[in-house]
Amino acid sequence: MNDEQKTLWDYGAHAPGPPLSGHVLVGVDGSDEAVRALDHAAEEARVRRTPLEILHGWPWARHGVPTAQPGKEDVRCLIDRARSVLEFTAGRVHERVPDLDVVATLTPEPAASELVRRGEGAALTVVGNRGLGTAAGLLVGSVSLRVAAHCGSPLLVVRGESEQGKSAEDTVLVGVADDVDAGAVRFAFEEAHQLGAQVRVLHMCSVPELSGSLGAPPAGRLESEPKSLIRIQESEDAITRTVVAVMREKFPEVGVRIDTVWRDAAHALVDASRAADTVVITAHHHSGRRSGRQLGPVEHALLHHAHCPVVLVPVAWRP
Repeated sequence: MNDEQKTLWDYGAHAPGPPLSGHVLVGVDGSDEAVRALDHAAEEARVRRTPLEILHGWPWARHGVPTAQPGKEDVRCLIDRARSVLEFTAGRVHERVPDLDVVATLTPEPAASELVRRGEGAALTVVGNRGLGTAAGLLVGSVSLRVAAHCGSPLLVVRGESEQGKSAEDTVLVGVADDVDAGAVRFAFEEAHQLGAQVRVLHMCSVPELSGSLGAPPAGRLESEPKSLIRIQESEDAITRTVVAVMREKFPEVGVRIDTVWRDAAHALVDASRAADTVVITAHHHSGRRSGRQLGPVEHALLHHAHCPVVLVPVAWRP
């Protein structure tokens, strides 16, 4: 906590309670994007029958407040604005979902780190793809990216605005490359079960000779290729069937469609997201030499270009 944060805390904010568990957590900052995330999070909490925690973290909403070292009146104004954000968002949820248990948390800690910390035990953390402090030319806010790079539980980033081209049925799209994606598949089936949706499994195969082609390679092409290519396809299909079969047995009422694509995973998922209501992928975290922990290229592509909300499921996540 820096000096300015501590000064603000001394002027009347109260320490947040201990982290909750099994709930839906949403970060808000007063922006329109945050309100969209709030509405999405409230619906998720409703269908999951879990409490909703609304978190407003540093930097608090400070528009209209001088940027210089704040004086006593400025600090009070800043705290009042922060509280008004929580009051507005909590009131909005109570109007839309009257019976939902809502906890409003104001913290002087950095918003991203506090969302990661308080989201460790959450069933789902929800953020908007942009916030008040994000430049208009950026598609994903810095808070969203930092949370995505460090989240230890499922994170939903609310993005995508157009409903044009969506499936007539609610569809949860999940990308699968191998058995590491079992957690993402599990989340997708659970989400579909709760929302009364179907699951579309996009099985992504990467074979250099077939790069750029969509769908299964033509039968004639397979016949002319080495037997090793056929074995690759059979092996890939077996992995997907195994991963999906467990969830099919657990959720027999959920409709499932499996498509295999022989092309770049990022482009395939972004294209497929046009007809999906949510896209779920595994969050592969990598350690960069200079920038610390970061996401892989597929996750980055979806966070910047998907046509619907994106759920990142950490590899090690267990419900």
